[in-house]
Amino acid sequence: MDGMRSFFFFLAAPLLLLLLAATTLCVDAQLRRDYYAGTCPDVESIVRTAVTQKYRQTSITVGATVHLFFHDCFVQGCDASVLVASTANNTAEKDAAANLSLAGDGFDAVIKAKAAVDAVPRCRNKVSCADVLALVTRDAIALAGGPAYAVELGRLDGLSSTAASVPGKLAPPSSTLDQLTALFGSNGLDQTDMVALSGGHTVGLAHCSTFASRLRPTPDPTLSPKFAAQLQTWCPANVDPRTAVPMDTVTPRSFDNQYYKNLQVGMGLLSSDQLLYTDSRTRPTVDAWASSSAAFDRAFVTAITKLGRIGVKTDPSQGNIRRNCAVFN
Repeated sequence: MDGMRSFFFFLAAPLLLLLLAATTLCVDAQLRRDYYAGTCPDVESIVRTAVTQKYRQTSITVGATVHLFFHDCFVQGCDASVLVASTANNTAEKDAAANLSLAGDGFDAVIKAKAAVDAVPRCRNKVSCADVLALVTRDAIALAGGPAYAVELGRLDGLSSTAASVPGKLAPPSSTLDQLTALFGSNGLDQTDMVALSGGHTVGLAHCSTFASRLRPTPDPTLSPKFAAQLQTWCPANVDPRTAVPMDTVTPRSFDNQYYKNLQVGMGLLSSDQLLYTDSRTRPTVDAWASSSAAFDRAFVTAITKLGRIGVKTDPSQGNIRRNCAVFN
């Protein structure tokens, strides 16, 4: 009987791989750069202008948007479900415990960009919130000095958003490398993609509570003693829970490869960051990107493009274009 199971698995495995490959190709074919050429040809410039205005108000927008995009895609696919507000009858995705740390400036940037798009008569209700989020993320990264890249478009907005769908979909700061690799792998991203997307922590903030266990009662030995002392000053034992510090304390407003340089000297803020250097399996990649910003930029563009394809909805039976990103039509 075991031999028969092995035989059928031998036959089924290649078929499954072919099916997965076909599905990926289908998704890639449905997303395209010129998706709005006939309905809202100026969508990219409209969004870029709105993001630039928001960025000038606060540079926090960059990290907030990058993290928002990641959290959206990893839960139910890149469908803007994270933007939906809770109601009396439903606790939405954004209010799940793992999403409470998402900064409001990310949501605000998308709302303002969507409003700017819909202010153009021919574009009104033609561009999805999911695509606006993808564009806002790209533009925020570029404004902070990160790589410019093409964004594939054509996503529809999801039809559901529940806090119950979040647990298990996002990696806690205490994750091991095997757990991170498995989680990213379940979304079609390999270990190299995981290390590249972790580089998004070169911008943004983290609340003291997310790394408090690394400071007390005894500092984590993988932390630089000097850095640990600085963090203890910024985050005392009875710190205000709203207190947050830059994830990259050296160049907090720049999207660059400083994140990897920080890991080399024990200045990774989260334990899930620092382990990328302490683990011999990922250390060579960290070293490579710490020494070459161009190599990191290329890897990041590849990874975030793949991220933007996760679980996209392109069929009208799966989604629509929300008039208000926070409310279902």
